[in-house]
Amino acid sequence: MIRVVYKFLFLSILLFGTSCSLVRDPLDTFSDVTQGVDEKGKVIVFKDKAAVENHLVTIYRQMRDRQEHWYVDALLIGDSHSDNAYAGTTGAEVVPFENNAIEGSNSVLLRDWNRFMEDIARANLLIVNIDSVEDNALTSAERLQMKAEAKIFRALILFDMARMWGDIPVITKTAGDITSETIGEVYDDYFPAQNTELEAYQQVEADCLDAIKNAPNSNPANKTLFSKSVAKALLVKLYAEKPMRDYSKVIQYADELAAEGFDLADNYSDLFGMNAATTDIKMRNTKESILEAQFFSGSGNWATWMFGRDLTNYNNSFTWAKWITPSRDLIKTFQDEGDQVRFSESVVYYAAGWSNYYPSANYPFMFKLRSAFNSIIKLRYADILLLKAEALIQGPSQNLPAAAAIIDKVRARVNLPALSNSTKASQDLMLQALLKERRLELAFEGQRWYDLVRLEKVESVMNAVFAKDSGRLKRIYPFNSSSYRLPIPQTVIDQNPKIVQNPGY
Repeated sequence: MIRVVYKFLFLSILLFGTSCSLVRDPLDTFSDVTQGVDEKGKVIVFKDKAAVENHLVTIYRQMRDRQEHWYVDALLIGDSHSDNAYAGTTGAEVVPFENNAIEGSNSVLLRDWNRFMEDIARANLLIVNIDSVEDNALTSAERLQMKAEAKIFRALILFDMARMWGDIPVITKTAGDITSETIGEVYDDYFPAQNTELEAYQQVEADCLDAIKNAPNSNPANKTLFSKSVAKALLVKLYAEKPMRDYSKVIQYADELAAEGFDLADNYSDLFGMNAATTDIKMRNTKESILEAQFFSGSGNWATWMFGRDLTNYNNSFTWAKWITPSRDLIKTFQDEGDQVRFSESVVYYAAGWSNYYPSANYPFMFKLRSAFNSIIKLRYADILLLKAEALIQGPSQNLPAAAAIIDKVRARVNLPALSNSTKASQDLMLQALLKERRLELAFEGQRWYDLVRLEKVESVMNAVFAKDSGRLKRIYPFNSSSYRLPIPQTVIDQNPKIVQNPGY
């Protein structure tokens, strides 16, 4: 399987020309993971500074061009596998996320696993080999910064993988070519053993802490960079997860981000809205955005086709049922809360040519990606701020008034009243309020399932929603303690006997 990863890397470089050249003299025989060898037989991965820079561009392009695994599938898991949404279509690969019938044969999970491993291979190629590039034009500072950017990218991928599957292989080096002489040496590199979930998270922590030293500072005019702030935001999310839970560090890094100038955007619509002419989005690089992929005319965001209409091309690709249909339970929660602002930015109704879940004449769609030019926001400050509130509710230095002030700030932006005094006085009620606030604030951003997992609410919430949501498909399997992890693709297990399936699958 890892061999396939490197084959893909080589083919991508060859076909798309976004990475290093493979045919420059004096290099003569290249392999899957090298540019070739020099006249002395020394293996060359990156010939010069330009080759490294091109490879870093390839890494950054994954945030823009490869949206299936880190965005489209993330919403399927985060929202349709929770109470926020239905699968949307009748496709066999997506329905199991709605009715809890996911198995190791699921093609979505196999695609995600393979794409994640390809991403890690790209990051490792730079991290492992940049220091050996013999080009004086590549300064020590540039080497450290590029390596830091690649480590942040690797940390983002490992974090997503660990949250999905728990125990995963943590690969931090590149594999050499397989020959009859080397097969014994490289076998474990191509067929690695699983690391524990804790070990995976520890690698995320190590990558982020190391990257903070040399990554670029956050640029208010360009939130597409793997910056120090991205590493800090990922640490906030990491330290909220149970295996690494340290709520004092959640607060520490959330406060550091605030000190760097991150804050809630003035208007919720600044995050997802379009200009009056619907020819471009309202804003990019808001003060709330920490990491986003950006799209412009000529290089639009195709993922909008998966969820609804592209408002810059209204009838484009609107002939087939879309993924991530808002659930009746989520819509009712918006309505019961009187949350019109976030509801209007999250859900839109159109006439559709299908009626899988609602009458076709008035069909709801996920609305947070409404044009080919909308940014995909991977990390935003509202998420971080609400995780700080969680730390103040759940952590050893409990401070319910401070947590309530955060939640009230988030609510005030969308014209909702402050929490009641009775809620503010109760830890249990505050946790309930936080979970609901995160649900409404972050709907259709791939967060809900992981909130339920992190706070151990999967069984209580998901086993109850099927009875109260009349539109949801019939549940196949009840949610239990094994549901907190997704099944590892069976193909991966078949290829690597060191990989063990998660319990319950």
